[in-house]
Amino acid sequence: MLSRGSFLKNVAIGDHNQCTKRFFNSNSVSIGCRKPVISSSSSSVGVRSGPVLAVATNERESKSKQQVSHEPSLADRLRLGTMSEDGMSYKEKFIVRCYEVGVNKTLTVETIANLLQEVGCNHAQSVGFSTDGFATTHSMRKLHLIWVTARMYIEIYKYPAWSDVVEIETWCQSEGRIGTRRDWILKDCATGEVIGRATSKWLMMNQDTRRLQKVTDEVRDELELYFPKELRLAFPEENNGSLKKIPKLEDPAEYSKLGLVPRRADLDMNQHVNNVTYIGWVLESMPQEIIDTHELGTITIDYRRECQHDDVVDSLTSVEPIEDTDALGANGSATAAKDVNKSVLHFLRLSSDGLEINRCRTEWRKKPSRI
Repeated sequence: MLSRGSFLKNVAIGDHNQCTKRFFNSNSVSIGCRKPVISSSSSSVGVRSGPVLAVATNERESKSKQQVSHEPSLADRLRLGTMSEDGMSYKEKFIVRCYEVGVNKTLTVETIANLLQEVGCNHAQSVGFSTDGFATTHSMRKLHLIWVTARMYIEIYKYPAWSDVVEIETWCQSEGRIGTRRDWILKDCATGEVIGRATSKWLMMNQDTRRLQKVTDEVRDELELYFPKELRLAFPEENNGSLKKIPKLEDPAEYSKLGLVPRRADLDMNQHVNNVTYIGWVLESMPQEIIDTHELGTITIDYRRECQHDDVVDSLTSVEPIEDTDALGANGSATAAKDVNKSVLHFLRLSSDGLEINRCRTEWRKKPSRI
């Protein structure tokens, strides 16, 4: 989703007053270490990126500034994005457009995933990494290394409606010897309310051999320039939902949608299916009676295999039995657990040979009454 390789294929292993004031009254934004530029109420959606974060250590500060000291583009001048004051994260505001809302008259989860991609990409570019949407460092490109998505977890507490303004903050950190993680926090810009959180795990892969690879010291030195000095997690709660394993859904599934075919518009820059498309495919096999009465609260997706333009996909879904409703959505947040009463397992496979593409869990709550 945020990188050239989005899946694992054959691998061997602020307060609301300040927010509103900045959005409507500020006449400049600062992108990374760039000079302040004129901003306007325009944003762009759908660029893919990879995991990077912007804060430099003292000993490498001059090198970091050298990497990002270039003239801002027109997109930079129009984008409503800025580095945080402490330089440890990146924030950007988006206006919800009419074509981004669905049948519930609110933002769709696919659009939310696209916005997470967009802010991640803009963050990566703001610190001077590749501007081709793949977010690779200089050493990664030299070594033919790319990022692949291993897991994505999204919690939505309140869905924005058309013309709402959403602020998304993102940052990145190390995740073991072979990966990194990117986290996000979503806020309603008018009220400052946290309306969602998300986290993702990324692994490093050799583009030529398609094998996972440990992060080399050279690459790690580049990345650590932009990692926060102390661990910061979007989900700091113990036993939070992002850590829950997803069991494999076995046949026969309760519901299915067979023969899904990628459209040309579903392909990314690497001619593979963009992983936001997989979210749509997962939801295609949801029973209509749940769609009519519930809204999505959380989604967890583990990526196992990439799809190409000529693949045919089956989407399988079964509702999990509920033994303890308090455990659903449990992450230490009363907001997330409240009213969640449906847990659903999903499985995407290749129609031709049944090979697993990804597995997913969604949790649903009753739709709120709307005026």
